Amino acid sequence: MSTKGYFGKLLEVNLSTGKIEKTKIPDSDIKNFLGGRGLGAKILYDRLKPGTDPMSPENILMFMTGPFVGYPIPSSSRTCVVTKSPRTSPVEKKYEHSSTLSYANMGGFFGPELKYAGYDGLLVTGKSDKPVYILIEGENVSIEDASEYWGMGTDQFDKIFHSQLGEGRYESCYIGPAGENLVPMACIINTAARAAGRGGTGCVMGSKKLKAIAVKGSGIPEVADLKKYNELLETIRGSFMEKNDSVMDWRYGGTANALSSSSNNGTQAVKNYSEGTFSEIEKIGTEANRKKIWKRDFACYSCQLACKKSGFAKGAYGVQVHDGPEYETGTMLGANLMISDLNGLHKLIYDGDDYGIDIISVGNTIGFLMEAMQRGHINADFLDGIQLKWGDVESSLELMRKITYREGVGELACRGVKYLAKIIGKGSDEYAIHVKGHELAAWNVPVRSSYWSITYATSNRGACHMNGGSSNSQDGACLRDSLGACSFASSWYRDDVHYRHILSAITGLEWTEEEFNKAGSRIFTIEKMFNYREGFRRVDDTIPEKFFNNEFTYGEHKGAIVERDEFNSNLDRYYESRGWNLNTSKPEDNVLRELNLEFTI
Repeated sequence: MSTKGYFGKLLEVNLSTGKIEKTKIPDSDIKNFLGGRGLGAKILYDRLKPGTDPMSPENILMFMTGPFVGYPIPSSSRTCVVTKSPRTSPVEKKYEHSSTLSYANMGGFFGPELKYAGYDGLLVTGKSDKPVYILIEGENVSIEDASEYWGMGTDQFDKIFHSQLGEGRYESCYIGPAGENLVPMACIINTAARAAGRGGTGCVMGSKKLKAIAVKGSGIPEVADLKKYNELLETIRGSFMEKNDSVMDWRYGGTANALSSSSNNGTQAVKNYSEGTFSEIEKIGTEANRKKIWKRDFACYSCQLACKKSGFAKGAYGVQVHDGPEYETGTMLGANLMISDLNGLHKLIYDGDDYGIDIISVGNTIGFLMEAMQRGHINADFLDGIQLKWGDVESSLELMRKITYREGVGELACRGVKYLAKIIGKGSDEYAIHVKGHELAAWNVPVRSSYWSITYATSNRGACHMNGGSSNSQDGACLRDSLGACSFASSWYRDDVHYRHILSAITGLEWTEEEFNKAGSRIFTIEKMFNYREGFRRVDDTIPEKFFNNEFTYGEHKGAIVERDEFNSNLDRYYESRGWNLNTSKPEDNVLRELNLEFTI
């Protein structure tokens, strides 16, 4: 392998045939798409036929590391799970199973261990006829029976599975009952709380009857310029060791710090996005959790920020808290449902993780049904007798359980708000908060609408708060996700310790600022071309109607709303910045050629 920093090798497992092989990654793909999200998108584009059913054996489920993963580079342990989404669909279907690609990012220790085992990525195809797990011990790879684990929640599974693996440091990821039951919003979990949460990754894993992956290894790719790498590593580590306010804020509250600040700023999803400020936010915020719940701060591999929080909730909702609330989980199962019972919130988060379900989507879906009840568009009979109402923990817990097991109304609700709105009718699509079928995350739109509307409307996996509201920010996110770097730490990687300098030291390939940024644009654009090939057009790049019609009635930002003409103008400017056709959203041919994507024309 000529490119340092990579093994140049993919592990490919076909669960239908049992075939296991190691394949070479073309040097050109490494140069052009880096790894992680970018390399996953290129593989998906190359190998998957347009219109492939996401639940079919042909769909590819990829666990992709990046060139930073496995090295002790602070906050760079991410694994990107890439597949075709079971969640999304265009307004006008080109194929029966038209959907976007999906990418979901998770921290922890799984990605580094997969790299240590000698692989830059794991590709799973096919479908087993019984529950299985994949066991990876360096070059030794096997498909093992997982029947005894099928049906277990992720918490129980993690404890039992690792105890039965025996001695040796294994890292794993797995699905819970939601994935096993093919709930479209199921996710993949590792270490009981870290998640590849969005885009239905757990549903695709469940469709393959794959309960888990366990891996251990002991290798690491060679670094091209060890002297320069060590100098950069010492500098960036030193910047994290400085006890400045930013570092200490992450350690003190993690993303939960944003619960209060976002509410104060009017950017929080409250009451199914009807409001941007939650009057009881302090009951579930950082200080309340520091005082009543959290006992330990912990970190992902080689990360000094330690933004993860664990502890114990007490009383009727007593649970061991593996992590949370984060901003997203605290908002979607707290403020968005008007729930301020701190222990009840932790029980909801615990159950969501234990079921292996996307907490963003399930919180959004429950909020949608609460509003439908409030408006009289449904009644308790529709919900199997559940008296669903704002602020109620018990009814929310029961509805989440039904969604996980596809029981009664759960058979409908597990498909998300776009599907539910079609079933309910009565204009309920106006308050179904999704883009392309993928539910919005916890950041509301009307305040800072020029940023958030473009962020959600143009995300390649459907609504995604991590997308960014401009072409530059989106390309930067693609680069981080492809390197394996965490977005929370990106502000430390600037000037002399910019990502591109570290990448050059590892790989031996010189990266100018222009070429580095171009790689980010190339990655975003090949994702766009995958979706365009599936039938997604400008009409799909929009935001929910509610934001054009609903004014906030509470808080400092009372009256906030999105102006439709302003949104359309912002979308025009965004398309122009990328060189996309204003009518169809297709990248122009000259743009594709400049990005070395002429094969997509």
